[in-house]
Amino acid sequence: MKAIVIPRFGDPDVLELQERERLVPGPEEVVVRVRAAALNRADLLQRRGRYPAPPGAPADVPGLEFAGEVAAVGARVFGLAPGARVMGILGGGGHATEVATHERLCLEVPERLSWEEAGAVPEAFLTAFDALVLQCGLAAGETVYVPALASGVGLAAAQIAAACGARVVGSTRSAEKKRRLEEMGIGAVLDGTAPDLADQVRAAAPRGADVVLDLVGAAAFPLHMEILAPRGRIVFVGTMAGHKAELNLSVVMGKRLRLFGTVLRARPLEEKIAVTQAFRARMLPLLAEGRLKPLVDSVFPFARAAEAHALMERNANMGKIVLVP
Repeated sequence: MKAIVIPRFGDPDVLELQERERLVPGPEEVVVRVRAAALNRADLLQRRGRYPAPPGAPADVPGLEFAGEVAAVGARVFGLAPGARVMGILGGGGHATEVATHERLCLEVPERLSWEEAGAVPEAFLTAFDALVLQCGLAAGETVYVPALASGVGLAAAQIAAACGARVVGSTRSAEKKRRLEEMGIGAVLDGTAPDLADQVRAAAPRGADVVLDLVGAAAFPLHMEILAPRGRIVFVGTMAGHKAELNLSVVMGKRLRLFGTVLRARPLEEKIAVTQAFRARMLPLLAEGRLKPLVDSVFPFARAAEAHALMERNANMGKIVLVP
């Protein structure tokens, strides 16, 4: 098989397409012939040596999600057969022509989705679903604030929130992305660079945000604490704008806030399975109906992975960048 390999840490041009040994499934695993695999910020960090793969995942092959056809099954696999169209999350190794994964981490690919669209689903939609629904308990009638709304997770979160009956308020720092988001009709879209952003959020949601999906990190933390409604929840998903922030406990106590942190990659297998199966029951039917739709920004062949990494580093994409063999 072929894999996109990080032979040494550095800029996108370090990436190499190399031959690797074919995979053999474990007793409860399937080997999937990959048709599409999206790119994530974690892949960029791993390439720079700032986000090592968890134990059991390939140390030098990035890729946190996949979509493809089952090629082989282990001796104790009974729910999937060769030829099945599946997608799922991984601890790493997704940017290869084959992946091996536990059968319970596989989701059926709805017929309406292309391979490229399916490859853009798992990481973004499972992350958003886990953060908003399983962690924060987002309910109908509540308001969720989503910064970086044009990102893969941001777009997935907006759709999941709307499907739950919640109101979406989001922001982006790009005028062009703001225009496109408004055309898509994804909630109230605010200018993330505006000095009065907190006032804009309160204008859109006078009571404040019941849930904040923090995709940004420390730099946005003061704003997010300010706009949270009483008994609000904030879930931390990304730290691109810093890891450390000052916390005013009086605000937390006075508003009776709850703070969550979440990450999928390093979780134990049983927790990943639980999230995957909950998503299958509650969200996969919405994908099949077209009520949830992944947005593919661009598609690159594996041989041009460096270009895909460079595009994401420029923050030029809206939605997911997808790699195909």
